[in-house]
Amino acid sequence: MPGIIRFAPSPTGFLHEGHLLSALYVWAAAKKWDLKIHLRIEDHDQGRARKEYIDGIREDLAWLGFKYDSESIQSSHFNFFQNVLDKLTAKGFVYPCTCSRKQLQSENPISETGEVIYQGKCRTQTAPCSEPHSLRIVIPDKVINWHDERLGDFSENPKKQCGDFPIRDRDGFWTYQFAVCIDDLTEGITHIVRGEDIRNSTARQIALSQLISDTCQGDLPIPAYTRPLYLHHPLIVDSSGKKLSKREHAYSLRQDKDAGKTAQEILGQILYKAGFLGNNTPIALDQAIAIVAESL
Repeated sequence: MPGIIRFAPSPTGFLHEGHLLSALYVWAAAKKWDLKIHLRIEDHDQGRARKEYIDGIREDLAWLGFKYDSESIQSSHFNFFQNVLDKLTAKGFVYPCTCSRKQLQSENPISETGEVIYQGKCRTQTAPCSEPHSLRIVIPDKVINWHDERLGDFSENPKKQCGDFPIRDRDGFWTYQFAVCIDDLTEGITHIVRGEDIRNSTARQIALSQLISDTCQGDLPIPAYTRPLYLHHPLIVDSSGKKLSKREHAYSLRQDKDAGKTAQEILGQILYKAGFLGNNTPIALDQAIAIVAESL
């Protein structure tokens, strides 16, 4: 059977240039490795997800010419996420955390990248159900060795990187780490191509995926864990060196479209900014995908 790769945007805004570059890498990887392409709408952030953005993702991909083999929307899996949580909780792998953001920052070490390294303050405490709290997963103190097809080999210990991390936040929303691990497992994802900004999540996702698989097999329709192939691609950054994101008000692709640019002009613009083309010239989607595939 062919492998499966996924393109997984969050519907908290319209697609921007960073999304388009990531899509080009995903479709290029599918071309190179003969993979099926799955579109996953990652709407785990129910506080910011909007139907207009979900519709916009589909519309923009179609306008640009991207075709995919299957589609899912994360919120349709939320009941299943609860079933997984129940199994993990019953086995003692989940605990409530009532630490405030201020406490997290002041009472725990901070990594070089600014991430809190949680020391497990609430692991042995009982939090009142009436109080808002996040739920954290107990992860093993273990080095994860993994390989990136572009960046090489990594040895990382999630316990030292971030400590026990949340799988449900204080507002009751599933976290990205928890949702993506379950969906990658159940949707049979064999290849993960995504931006370098997510690279430091890899070891913790490997650890969590293995834990979910080992805990839930036989009780829930979750397969034995097989580690995907990983490739983290470079990002397009703004003039200050920050990655493009909806939170930083990145210019959306439909703004270019509404301004009269063609899909070919936008594709050429992205390849030029990403260093694939020496000048900003229109290009067809199949040519753009082929150029990126040659770099993999």
